[in-house]
Amino acid sequence: MNIDIHPSPSPVPPHVLADYLADPGFGKYFTDHMVVIEWTPESGWHSARVQPYAPFVLDPAAAVLHYGQEIYEGMKAFRHPDGSVWTFRPRSNAARLNASARRMAMPEMDEELFVAATDALIREDSDWVPSSSGHRSLYLRPFMFASEPFLGMRPARHLTFAVIATPAAPYFPGDLSPVSIWVSEHFTRAGEGGTGAAKTGGNYAASFIAQTEGQQNNCDQVVFLDSVQRRWVEELGGMNLFFVLNDGSVVTPELTGTILEGITRGSIIELLKSWSIPVTERRISIDEWREGVANGRIQEVFACGTAAVVAPVGRLVWSGGELDWATQAGELTRKVRDALTDIQYGHREDSFGWLHHVK
Repeated sequence: MNIDIHPSPSPVPPHVLADYLADPGFGKYFTDHMVVIEWTPESGWHSARVQPYAPFVLDPAAAVLHYGQEIYEGMKAFRHPDGSVWTFRPRSNAARLNASARRMAMPEMDEELFVAATDALIREDSDWVPSSSGHRSLYLRPFMFASEPFLGMRPARHLTFAVIATPAAPYFPGDLSPVSIWVSEHFTRAGEGGTGAAKTGGNYAASFIAQTEGQQNNCDQVVFLDSVQRRWVEELGGMNLFFVLNDGSVVTPELTGTILEGITRGSIIELLKSWSIPVTERRISIDEWREGVANGRIQEVFACGTAAVVAPVGRLVWSGGELDWATQAGELTRKVRDALTDIQYGHREDSFGWLHHVK
């Protein structure tokens, strides 16, 4: 499918863009353009274009506003030392978008079209990709939503896919400073048979109340337990978890249908196995976490995701208690973060074939 290019008549001036890139924050400034592609049962995916960044005009009856039929992805573009621009495992994002689409009764998108769409936006707005200084990158947000104006209870018959982008500094400030985690004992992220494995906005909206509770208890993030026994560790508000044991092995909660299959998570598992470090995907209880930290069985804990890459965990708080065990990142946590970011920014050979050249 051809993607038409409609350049913005009023791009951000170079001196303003330089200020944005010097201190981008996260999700504060958006590039000059966006990708939009539409879908109907009759025409399939069509009308693909890069157009100036602008608000959508939505009918008040648009199905997404009433039934939340929407999904999204998160990925990054990286500037290498030679000035070239690369993305990290974009076909994995495309595959996960399609998995989310199936769960949410939405049309799938050909993986090559997904990659072509993200490439087209990056090429048009390549000046927005920061240098690698300070681990800056261009964060891309592909998303799909039900744009049909219809209040009946059925999947929408008009969908809109779009990609927007924002320059991004590291999600957590500081140089791998451990974050603190609040244990959500009253709220769960997803239930069995629900949408936990789909990257859909409702999952994240449902987590906000628990995150607010965590912030009120001076924590950076919240960890959710399973919805049945309130015992098994699942994931954070937007990141997967890893536990480094004192025998050198690593454990991460298994995918049970209620946990998002993180692309960074999968990459870390591959990375650890390439170093001959045993990795087990299994259930781990909140009691095993607390007891393991207290008796030394658990040596390191870290979270991972596209936005944060790798974030060490050093404090666990729950109603009635807390554990502090780390004031700095552990050795394996740092090694994993450095290996991933070195590959992403072109400082280390990509022996896994994860990088995709864009420009």
